[in-house]
Amino acid sequence: LWDFPDGTLAQREVAAYEISEATGWSLVPPTVLRDGPYGEGMVQLWIEADPEARLLALTEDDEAGEGWKAVGPAQVDEDRTALLVHADTPDLRRLAVLDAVINNGDRKGGHLLPAPGGHLYGIDHGVTFHVDDKLRTLLWGWAGEELPAEAAGVLDSLGRSLAPGEPLAARLAELLTDAEVAAVRARVEALRSTGRHPEPSGQWPAIPWPPV
Repeated sequence: LWDFPDGTLAQREVAAYEISEATGWSLVPPTVLRDGPYGEGMVQLWIEADPEARLLALTEDDEAGEGWKAVGPAQVDEDRTALLVHADTPDLRRLAVLDAVINNGDRKGGHLLPAPGGHLYGIDHGVTFHVDDKLRTLLWGWAGEELPAEAAGVLDSLGRSLAPGEPLAARLAELLTDAEVAAVRARVEALRSTGRHPEPSGQWPAIPWPPV
């Protein structure tokens, strides 16, 4: 990828798992580094998604219905647009917070895996932890809204865990550059300071393409 250092995507996948575990939300499947026939790479637990679960939808209504949050208009065909919406669930909202922390540049619909039993997992975190703002996601429904108390508490704890010398900070230093770890701390502090979900910056495409 032109804007990420070569040979670092596997480490970013593992770093996303480490941050996910530190939140206590377990949103990223267990992810580890392993030696393989072409060198070191990432191995992740396979998750079977529930095919009946619906997290994203298109509606011709002007507003998202109950239980849904609006993302924005989507081009359906040459002459028609529809409103893209995502489900308004605690797990999706937690994932939106996690993505803001790890600076996820590619949160597509196909990266959302609702497991049987209701737990949500997010996958494909190679395009993360850039020092510049790269947040691109389909989960903009809470943009600008106040963070729930649970997320605020998790961010407080995460901020302490990222302090130099703490085990999480030491682990991230094995996977990311010093500047990238510092950027994680800065993003956590910014979220704590504003107390709100981030909004699109306008300096980077807010929606990943293709969205699925």
